[in-house]
Amino acid sequence: MADAGAAAWVRKDLVGIEGLSRREIELILDTAPQFVEVSERESGIKKVPLLQGRLVVNWFFEPSTRTRTSFELAAKRLSADTLTMTVAASSAVKGESLHDTLANIEAMHSDLVVIRHGHAGAARMLAERHDSHIINAGDGYHEHPTQALLDAYTMRDWARQRRGDPAASLDGLRVAIVGDILHSRVARSNVWCLGKLGADVTVCGPRTLLPPAIERMGCRVTSSLPEALNGADIVYVLRMQFERQRGSLLPSVREYVNLYRVDEESLRHAPSHAAVMHPGPVNRDLEVAANVADGPRNLILEQVSNGVAVRMAIMHLLVNSPGPRAGESPAT
Repeated sequence: MADAGAAAWVRKDLVGIEGLSRREIELILDTAPQFVEVSERESGIKKVPLLQGRLVVNWFFEPSTRTRTSFELAAKRLSADTLTMTVAASSAVKGESLHDTLANIEAMHSDLVVIRHGHAGAARMLAERHDSHIINAGDGYHEHPTQALLDAYTMRDWARQRRGDPAASLDGLRVAIVGDILHSRVARSNVWCLGKLGADVTVCGPRTLLPPAIERMGCRVTSSLPEALNGADIVYVLRMQFERQRGSLLPSVREYVNLYRVDEESLRHAPSHAAVMHPGPVNRDLEVAANVADGPRNLILEQVSNGVAVRMAIMHLLVNSPGPRAGESPAT
C-alpha cells in the first residue's frame, strides 16, 4: 500500500511548506485518499500496518486539541506505538535542553517526533541534528505545515466535486484568508502552499493585524472584507488569537465584528458557491457567525476528517521512504 509514493519521497522531515516543491505537495495530497478510505471503513478495522512496531512521539509545548488528537489517531491507524509528552510532564521544566530531551527519547528508539513549540525554527533545529523523523506541528508565528496540507486537500476535494472533475487542481482557485494574519502560522503556511499549487490568494484583516510586506509571499492584501470576498471560491476564516496579541491592536472587539466577521450579510459579497473554512477552534459569532459555521457552506468538519488522513500520509512517506538522515539534505 502506497509504496510508489514512499519511493518518490526524499525528505527526512516535514518542518515547513516554504521549501517544498509543488510536486512534493501534490505527492502528499495524492497519497492521502487511500487513508481517507481506511478511516471511512464501515466494517473491519480502521487500521493498516504501515507503521507497525514504530514509535511516534507527540511532544507539545503549547495547548492543542485538534492537532494533537489528529496526530495520535493518525499514528494509531497506521498501527504505530504512541507516546504523548507535555511540557509540564517533561524535564524541560527543569531546564533540560530540547536536544538533550530528544536524545533521551531517541535512546528509547523513537522513529518519528511530532513537535509543537512556541519558538520559530525549533522543529528545523532538531531535524538538523537528530535521526528521528521530525514533523512540525506549529512553531511560533512561523508555520503549521500539516494544517496547510489538510486545508489544500480539503479545497482540492471540494473543487473536484463541484467541477465534476476527479483530476481538478487548485490552479485558478480564488481563496480569501480573513482575520488575524499577523499572529497566524496557519495563514503563512497556507499562503505558501496555495500559491505553489496555483491558487489566487488574498489576505484580509485590519492593518494592525497584517504583517509588513506579506505581499512578497505572492498574495494580494486588503483591509476591505467586501473586496476580499468578491469572487472568492473559498473563504478561510482565522481564529482571533487574543492570547498572542500584545498591546491594543484593535479599537474594540465590536468594531472587528462589524468590519470583519464572516456572516450571511458579508457573504453576499462572495459568489453563491463559496465555501467557508476555519482551522479551529471557532470563536462563534466573533470571527464567524454561528449559523455560517454550522451552515451548508462550511467545510470545517471535512477539514478535521481529512486532517487524520493527510497526517497518515505524511507519517507514511517520512518513515517508509529511503530519505536522508540527520545532517543530510534535504530536511524541510
